[in-house]
Amino acid sequence: MNTENQVLGLIKLSDYIKAFLSKKQEQYNEDDANIELLLKKSEIENPWFTIDNQKFALQQWCDLLTEENIRNWIKNYSISKVSKRVGLILAGNIPLVGFHDVVSVVLSNHIPVIKLSSKDKYMIPFLLKKWNEFSDGAVLFEFVEKLENFDAVIATGSNNTARYLEYYFKDHLNIIRKNRTSIAVLKGDETDEELQLLAKDIFQYFGLGCRNVTRLFIPHDFVIDRLFENFLDFKDIINHNKYANNYDYNRAVYLLNQEKFWDNNFVMLKEDEKLFSPLSVINFSRYNTLEDVKRFISDHEEDIQCVVGKEELELNSVLFGEAQNPGLDTYADNVDTMKFLEVV
Repeated sequence: MNTENQVLGLIKLSDYIKAFLSKKQEQYNEDDANIELLLKKSEIENPWFTIDNQKFALQQWCDLLTEENIRNWIKNYSISKVSKRVGLILAGNIPLVGFHDVVSVVLSNHIPVIKLSSKDKYMIPFLLKKWNEFSDGAVLFEFVEKLENFDAVIATGSNNTARYLEYYFKDHLNIIRKNRTSIAVLKGDETDEELQLLAKDIFQYFGLGCRNVTRLFIPHDFVIDRLFENFLDFKDIINHNKYANNYDYNRAVYLLNQEKFWDNNFVMLKEDEKLFSPLSVINFSRYNTLEDVKRFISDHEEDIQCVVGKEELELNSVLFGEAQNPGLDTYADNVDTMKFLEVV
């Protein structure tokens, strides 16, 4: 097994990317210029992947991939003695969203057989090749257009796609992920700083991630204007063409249907019980007791990725501003990928 080489290589990869992110463009060497070119290419082909959002995702991985974090993570699992081929069908809703699965498979001593999302097809191959280089060839992987010859599969798709995937892979060990989203619960005494951090949980990656908040629970006496006032740091989001198209469309629909909504010219708030909201819209409801909120969370457990709120609410929540900073031991759909890979 090459786990030690892989871990050391992953740490070197983190340091390598960190060095790139710390430089100004005029300080770039040839390697740095090539990374910047990849980021630009990704943005051109998928405008949701702005260079800023891609760099944010890279920085999150650099912060995660410290030696302490990696070793504390993998020490809880047994590493397979026999390498198996694990098919990965990756999502592409936000930058590098599939990288956790790739890292998990490699560090479990298996070989990832990767079907990339057409929306995110440059940075993961680049990172894997660099990781392999820094690990003295200890990182095995394969990119494919169609999954064949595999022992298990981890696939991510929409709820509709998941039904097809569950049938297609029914004879294989599998994890099939579906649509999820996140909620935030306000106690009512949040500071402006906390509400500004909540804005990050809502608007980072344009709200396209499963850890983005699309539904708010607020007390009956909470003043809506406080949200709008503290969301202003993200007002420039409306200058992004694809986001603006969604905003204009949803606003037009609400106006035509004479539906009630609150608007600050870059995001709308709508009093609605639905968990999922359209892009550029945040659904909210006013709650009477926390028991009502807990009942909602329990009823929608399979659709909620994370809950944002204060610790004293005792909702097993993450703090404001932390929704997009999951740890290595935080798993999509709350299914422990590393445990699954132990038995492949």
